[in-house]
This record gives sequence, C-alpha cells and structure tokens, in this order.
Amino acid sequence: MRSARIPLRVVALGYLAAILLVPVGMVFWRTFEHGVAPVWESLTTPEAKHAFWLTLTITAIAVPANTIFGVACAIAIVRHRFRGAGIVNAIVDLPLALSPVVVGLSLLLLYGRDGWVDLPFQVVFALPGMVLATIFVSLPFVVREVVPILREIGEEQEHAASTLGASSWATFRRVTLPAIRWGVAYGVVLTTARCLGEFGAVSVVSGRVVGQTETLTIHVEQSFQNFDVAGAYAASTLLAGIAIATLVLMSLFKPKEHA
Repeated sequence: MRSARIPLRVVALGYLAAILLVPVGMVFWRTFEHGVAPVWESLTTPEAKHAFWLTLTITAIAVPANTIFGVACAIAIVRHRFRGAGIVNAIVDLPLALSPVVVGLSLLLLYGRDGWVDLPFQVVFALPGMVLATIFVSLPFVVREVVPILREIGEEQEHAASTLGASSWATFRRVTLPAIRWGVAYGVVLTTARCLGEFGAVSVVSGRVVGQTETLTIHVEQSFQNFDVAGAYAASTLLAGIAIATLVLMSLFKPKEHA
C-alpha cells in the first residue's frame, strides 16, 4: 500500500511544481535577476504607488463587507428556514461560475452612461464601480467556509445559551462566533487573495486610467504591454508576496490557537 502511495505523491508534487511552483519561481527569479535596486525603483514610481494604495483601499472595503455578509448569509442558510433558501444558496456561488468580464460588463450597463441606474455620483470608471466589481467576484468565500462549520457544530449550544436568557447578539458573540472563527478567518484569507488578484471585472469598470483607476493587476498588464518588463515583474512579485505573507501568518497563528 505504501509503495502505491509514493507514485501518487510524486505525480501530485510534480503537477503542483509544473503549474504553480516553477512559474511563480521564475517570476521571482526574473524580478531579482539584476538585484534589488531596479525592483525598488519600479515599485516607487508614482503610478506603481498609486496602484498599490488603490488596490489596498479596494481590498479594505470589500473584505469587511463580504465578511459581514458572508457570516450573516451562512447563518441564514443553515440556522433559519425560509422560502427560497435553496435559490439564495445557489446565487451565492454565481460569482464562481460567472466570468469576471461579464460581471464588469453588467456593472457597466447598469451604472454607466445611459444605464438603468442613475446615481448622483460616478460609479463606473471610478472607485465605487471597482469596489462593487471586487465585492461581487469575492462574495462566496466566507459563506462557503462558514456554512459547513455551522452544520457540523449543530444548534445545541446556541439553544442552551438562549434558554439561559442570553440575547441573540450575546449568543452569537459568545457561542457561535468562537465556534466559526477559523472558518471566518480562512474565508477572509481567500477573500483577500481574490480581491488583491482581481483583474477581469475591475479592468472593465475602471477605465484603466493611469494614476487614477489603475490597480496593481492592471498595472502589471499595462507595464508589460508598454515593454516595462521590470515594472511588471516587480508588481507581480509584490502581489505574490502579500498573498504568501497572509497565508504564512494564518499558518503561524493556528497552532497557537490550538495549543
């Protein structure tokens, strides 16, 4: 049995290396091929700094919004019986099946010039549209991490707290939230990674205005098309570094929680 597992592990590791480790490793190698100075120079241009802070701003808005919605939606799906719960459960997965470009086009038709919704402020080709697009594409992750945990822990402790006189908010804060905290945490990590790496939907609604509506992912593409290969590699490495740092922090904190 053990001899059969070794080839499977080799195939799995080889597959991961071919599609993930080698390409990402090549990006890191090409980024620092000529030292740190060119990388720093590429990342400190006004365009790169604006793209970085704009990406963080969008992420800082989208992640809390989807975390609050995700927890509330998961509780509604698992703990409450209502007509149409199955439809809501299916709609939550829609961003996983729908192309981000279609999402961006939908927002453009809805909020753009001569669109169906006329608001007193600009949505498309501005920060609000980019935030909406990012929220939509990253919506399912917290929900999908919390739903199975809620089903696994059951309702006994929540019912006991309610019987003892705890309010709904106190029950959630003292019983439910501690039980689902790691599901929420991993959902937040996945949501953050998706927000940082979003390109398709944001690319459609942003207008790609350099120094105004250009995120880091768009900056990577624009730099590569303008033959600024060093800038494209540097921004790509920065995005990868943020994602890796987030995952490493999660891995470090989890053992302490269980200790």
